[in-house]
Amino acid sequence: MATRRRIVEATSTNPYENLALENLLLQQVGEDEIILYLWQNAHTVVIGRNQNAWQECDVAQLEADGGRLARRLSGGGAVYHDLGNLNYTFIARKAHYDVVAQTQIIICALAALGIGAEASGRNDLHVDGRKISGNAYYSHQGRCYHHGTLLYDVDTAQMARYLNVAPDKLRSKGVASVKSRVQNLREISPSLTIPDLKNALTQAFAAGGEVEGLALDGIDERAWQAETAKMADWQWRLGQRFAFDRSLGHRFDWGRVDLALAVEGGVVRQAAVYSDALVPDFIDALAPSMEGVRYDRGALVAAIAGLSIEEDWQPLRDDLQAWLGSVAL
Repeated sequence: MATRRRIVEATSTNPYENLALENLLLQQVGEDEIILYLWQNAHTVVIGRNQNAWQECDVAQLEADGGRLARRLSGGGAVYHDLGNLNYTFIARKAHYDVVAQTQIIICALAALGIGAEASGRNDLHVDGRKISGNAYYSHQGRCYHHGTLLYDVDTAQMARYLNVAPDKLRSKGVASVKSRVQNLREISPSLTIPDLKNALTQAFAAGGEVEGLALDGIDERAWQAETAKMADWQWRLGQRFAFDRSLGHRFDWGRVDLALAVEGGVVRQAAVYSDALVPDFIDALAPSMEGVRYDRGALVAAIAGLSIEEDWQPLRDDLQAWLGSVAL
């Protein structure tokens, strides 16, 4: 158990500043501590690291309405943030990183407010079968974070306006629309406030040991500005689009994968892989493995089979190989 627990609250509602601060806290987390970071974004769609922004979000409409499109470091799917949404991030070194225990802190905080939530599926929290929180995960050089949302009083009409949720994803959840899949905590507890939520999370976090505040004036301002610029950069957020002439896609239990391939002379000259899977490093490795490979099932399967991967990713690679080995090209 980490001997030092620190909590920090963002004062900005700018998604680029808040995601940048999250990245800096990850870089700076100590050997024997865990940080709980609480933050809110105004009028924002945040997509996972491996997602196609244009496919997941009505970018033009969002920007016309004064909203922002942001991309995070973690995998997973697209989410809509407004000030009816409270975001939380647990940050720790690998030795003290425990997703189950961290999730239990959220569940205990909600229980203290009279709300019975439970973990569901690969990364959600539900109340009575409807989603009130989604989570995603990231690790780098022995440092890890687990972040998520709490839907307090989100404008679900705006959520549906900007998010393009694939029909097969909704079918897999047994619902007809993104609005019917989620619910706000204020529907369950009308008197609930954001300060109530923050206080409950702080108390649940403190159950594991004394909590210290982390002042923002201790953050390196120049480093924060530089990281904010990276998160706001068009190339990072929206990426370079290229002309592709082959597209393949499939939804697995662990997420959807879409391949965009530019094929010339029977060879894959350029590839992009988009996914809401929670393993961004694995997805990142797929596109380079296919470039320069013959465009046929055997060659593509062999290219993926040749990847050097972590043991935990083997079942995902097996699924991809089985799918590519059977799909019509």
